Amino acid sequence: MSQTTVADAIDSIYASLQSDNADLDSHIATLKAALAAAGQKEAVFDPAKLAQNNRSGRKLMQAYFRQRGVTVKFASP
Repeated sequence: MSQTTVADAIDSIYASLQSDNADLDSHIATLKAALAAAGQKEAVFDPAKLAQNNRSGRKLMQAYFRQRGVTVKFASP
């Protein structure tokens, strides 16, 4: 089985967020494993691709991912 890259895992999360959070927890676990394999400590998301692109939505996303062991940052526009 091949390793999923961080970019692929983040794309899967974007797709999951657009489809009402379908399988989000499994995508977060995949992202966590990809980050560990790449030696990275945080995932960087583009706020423009989020379903809830406001401060409240971003903070909720950060908290949810942090509970699952993934640090989330957002790219500056």
